[in-house]
Amino acid sequence: MAHLISSVDAWEALDSRGNPTVAVGIGVEGRAQGVALAPAGASAGGHEATFLRDGASHYNGLSVREVISRALPLVRSVWLGKNAEDPAALETALQDIDSSPGWSIIGGNVATAATVAAWLAVADSQGRAPWRVIADWTGRTPTLPVPMVNIVSGGAHAAGAIAIQDVLAIPSSAHTVEDAIENVWRVRKGTREIIDELGFPTALVADEGGLAAGFASSEDAIKAVVDGVLRAGLAPMAEISLALDVAANEFLGEGGKYQFEGETLSERDLVEIISRWVSTLPIASVEDPLAEDADWATLARLLRTVQVVGDDRYATSVDRLEAGISRQEANSVLIKPNQAGSLWGAVRAIQVARDAGWGTIVSARSGDTEEQWLVDLAVGSGAGQIKVGSTMRSERTAKWNRMLELSAMENLPYAGNEK
Repeated sequence: MAHLISSVDAWEALDSRGNPTVAVGIGVEGRAQGVALAPAGASAGGHEATFLRDGASHYNGLSVREVISRALPLVRSVWLGKNAEDPAALETALQDIDSSPGWSIIGGNVATAATVAAWLAVADSQGRAPWRVIADWTGRTPTLPVPMVNIVSGGAHAAGAIAIQDVLAIPSSAHTVEDAIENVWRVRKGTREIIDELGFPTALVADEGGLAAGFASSEDAIKAVVDGVLRAGLAPMAEISLALDVAANEFLGEGGKYQFEGETLSERDLVEIISRWVSTLPIASVEDPLAEDADWATLARLLRTVQVVGDDRYATSVDRLEAGISRQEANSVLIKPNQAGSLWGAVRAIQVARDAGWGTIVSARSGDTEEQWLVDLAVGSGAGQIKVGSTMRSERTAKWNRMLELSAMENLPYAGNEK
């Protein structure tokens, strides 16, 4: 049965940083509707879809009202009457009005919100959970993903409190979503106690709900989280392993050199530091250890021991991902729908990575919303891992609460038991 689009509406909304973003509502015949808001990243890479803003007086130039007024008639012209249950055709229709690289005409923010809203409208029309629709579209076995949870933030997420962007916890021994989330909650609580004892304030949180403190070095921050794991009564690596989001783009300087903690480093110098951390600390995953256009061949040593994740490197682009797979330069990819600029682009990236044996981590953005659809995407696609921030702030807990709901109400396997 076709689910023909009968209405396309859009309006300006606010994300978790209080900045304007695009909201889109899609109606299909039968009065079903889907609504989605586009997230926005603070550390956006150079290869991801364009988040268009007005640059006018409203919100000091951050408004999206003019973007919406330009894009909405175009989207309506190619979507009204189209089958919302054909996401590939919907993306092709959008490309007919915007064939530019990165959705620079209608905006990746408009395209993301519209394509997600169309998916949610299909689910509403069918009276089914959104994850079931994704499972049908992908043919994957749905699973509850393993959480990757922000504990300490730095970089663009916390005004540069430390050089690297995030230190995260992975509940490596948990067999249920409930145990997994409780364990990382304990780690955050234990780490906060450690940071309090070090004399840093912990009353405020960073963009994604993580703790932030002016540590002397990134390594000190990592060690504080290890101490937090121990304070929680958990065993480092055996029960809780750590993940680092290095976000090396953020401290790349001129000539391909990295300005890192008062030193000027080459690619090999930076990889050597990260390799030392991996060999001496309970680290299981490293994201963007080098800049997006660096020579990732130097990461071969890391690939032998940890999950090496490309975020800015691949920007949820199938073409960039396929190139990385052919070079065997990493083994995992972060999936952010708004990087691709469309739901179907993100789904295809998951498919390509999984078919190649790579890990996939569905991820929120630092400027996110209280919506829960990201969890349904991760579950329905069988992505296996999810990264949405810490266990604080409602735009983060909304997603963990969706995980807990699905664990309690659906007979879904937990990806952590597949090891």
